[in-house]
Amino acid sequence: MTTREILLGAREAWPKLSMSTAAARSDALLRMADKLIADADTILSANASDMEAAKGKISDVMLDRLSLTEEGRIRAMAEGIRQVAALDDPVGRAISHVERPNGLVIERVRQPMGVIAIIYESRPNVTADAAALCIKSGNACVLRSGKEAFRSANAIVEAMREGLAEAGLPGALIGLVQDTSRESAKELMTAVGLVDLLIPRGGAGLIRACVEQARVPCIQTGTGICHVYVDRSADQDMALSIIENAKTSRPSVCNAEEVCLVHEAIAREFLPRLRKVLVDDRIAAGQPPVELRLDGRAQAVIEGTPAGDGDFDTEFLDYILAVAVVDGVDQAIEHIARHSTGHSEAIVAEDEAAKVKFAARVDSAAVYLNASTRFTDGGEFGLGCEMGISTQKLHARGPMGLEELTTYKYVVRGAGQVRK
Repeated sequence: MTTREILLGAREAWPKLSMSTAAARSDALLRMADKLIADADTILSANASDMEAAKGKISDVMLDRLSLTEEGRIRAMAEGIRQVAALDDPVGRAISHVERPNGLVIERVRQPMGVIAIIYESRPNVTADAAALCIKSGNACVLRSGKEAFRSANAIVEAMREGLAEAGLPGALIGLVQDTSRESAKELMTAVGLVDLLIPRGGAGLIRACVEQARVPCIQTGTGICHVYVDRSADQDMALSIIENAKTSRPSVCNAEEVCLVHEAIAREFLPRLRKVLVDDRIAAGQPPVELRLDGRAQAVIEGTPAGDGDFDTEFLDYILAVAVVDGVDQAIEHIARHSTGHSEAIVAEDEAAKVKFAARVDSAAVYLNASTRFTDGGEFGLGCEMGISTQKLHARGPMGLEELTTYKYVVRGAGQVRK
């Protein structure tokens, strides 16, 4: 099918979903989750083909994002769908209620968007997460995966469509664009009248293209140049634990730390410890070491790669960390304001005044006080899973769950009132 035919099919199928009950949508999700488990062998076979085709073309950390072969990843996708099914349904919920002096009762009521298009790259689990959130919130979805993940995404979509059919809902509610060229992405960006909301999930190039070219409503998501600032008052053991988790647990994801800022008062004590944890200890354990890209002040303390002009403005998505020494919390906040993409930033400090200032002045979607940036995730925030991390300020910000996939309308109840 062409991209336009898939969009038309989703638009035609959507009214049946929008008129369905919350119970019917939850039942459909549970059946979709069951089908993922039942079709696991088919999905894994498709994923193995994707992995084989991608070897040598993408980095090892990106291969990890693509892989479903790690034990439990398909089960985790299914469990994510079940968690979404169990969440409170936002559709039809009144979010404000006003009674006017003339007797009119005015309510704002949550409603589905309609047809949501999602453009994403090499993470097959996004296929399941996006579909689950759309169906639960009463929206049809049209997915456009990257070419590296297409076989996996196609197998996942086929399984979920079987679940929809068992629940008596049209399979066209979940569409997968068959063309993985840039032309199909542009077609979604310009599908006025067929796409009610476009959500790109991917690297800076994809986000920029959508923001610049989209003629349909678009939410900017994803790119994460995330910072951890270690204050002079920090518990250094805590700081090392947070940084190790934020940088190395999954360096290929958008909530991974890319920049470490260290207060100059503790730099000579802390930076050698940082190098030991991220470089020496990891080499000794047979793990990939983190390449430290150091500004001039950090270079005066430890060995590493001199930071280049763009290193503090790069989402590495790899075992690379840019490190700078700053005079204090004010300079850290200024550095973040210049270089951050507005995703997630953390301070490690015991000084309450420093934490309060950091939380108030850092203008990002998620600000952490003594915790890892890796928690910026729909599941960790209690949303079941997420559609993406919005780094803009209108309509949605941070992890996007069910409510962020709805709009609202006014329902006005009267008893014959007319305006004078």
